[in-house]
Amino acid sequence: MENVSKFEARYRLVREVIETIVLTLLLFFIIRLAVQNFNIDGHSMEPSLHNNELILVDKWSYQLHPPARGDVIVFVAPPNPSQDYIKRIIGLPGDIISIHGNTVIVDGQTLSETYVAPQNQGNPYPSFSNRLVPPNAYFVLGDNRAGSSDSRDWGCVPRQNIIGRAAIVYWPLGENNTGLLPSVASVFAHVQSAPLASTHTAMTGDSVCPIITQPTARSAQITPLSPNVPLLPPDSPLLLLVSCLIFLQIYTRSSHQQHIHLMIF
Repeated sequence: MENVSKFEARYRLVREVIETIVLTLLLFFIIRLAVQNFNIDGHSMEPSLHNNELILVDKWSYQLHPPARGDVIVFVAPPNPSQDYIKRIIGLPGDIISIHGNTVIVDGQTLSETYVAPQNQGNPYPSFSNRLVPPNAYFVLGDNRAGSSDSRDWGCVPRQNIIGRAAIVYWPLGENNTGLLPSVASVFAHVQSAPLASTHTAMTGDSVCPIITQPTARSAQITPLSPNVPLLPPDSPLLLLVSCLIFLQIYTRSSHQQHIHLMIF
C-alpha cells in the first residue's frame, strides 16, 4: 500500500512537472510574439539610446493602433534587408517634410526637437523641401543627426518593414536612460493630423519620398554611418524568465506534494 502511494505521488509529480513545462513553453511563445529584445549597435540614436544597450521592443501594440510621430521603431532596413535599424518616426503617411540644414519641418511646423542634443546636430545629406510621405510609409530620422543613415539618405520605411516600437532599455543598469523610453508627443503637438496622400496627387514624382522595395547591388552594399540594430540572441532574457518559472512551479508543487504526504502519513 505504501509503495502504491509513493508511486502515485511520483506519478503526479512527474505529470505536474510536464504540465508546467508545457504551459511555461506556451507562455514563452506568447511572450515571444509580443516582445523581442535587441542590441543597440552604433551611435545613430544618441543621446536617447547608447551603443551596446539592450532594449525590449513591443511588437503587439501596432496591431491595435498605427505608429505615431515620435515613436522609436525597429524595422527591416530598406537599403539592406539583412539588417534591422532603429530610428524615430518624424513623418506619417500624407505628411509633407522639409529639411534645411538642421531644421526639420513637418506640415509647415518647424520642430523643436528636445531629443536631439546640440553636439549631435548636423546634416550630411542635401536639404530638400516639400517631400510627401506616401501611403503606408513613414519618414524616420536618427537622433544623432550628424551620424545616422535614415530617410534623408534612402527614403521612407514601408509599414510592413516595421518590427515594433522600442519600449524599454533594460541593460546595462545605471545608465541615464534605463527604463521606459520617454514620450516626446509634445514635440509634435502643433502638427496637424496627416492629410490624405490623395490630396497631393498634383505633386511631381520627384517630390514623393522614395521607398526601396528591391535593393540594388549598390544599395545592398551601403554601410550605414552608424550601424544600427542587429539581432542579439533574442531569447536569452525570455529563456531566463521561463527557466525561473519552471523552477518555481516545480519547487512549489513539490513542496505541496511533500506537505500532503506528511499530512496523510
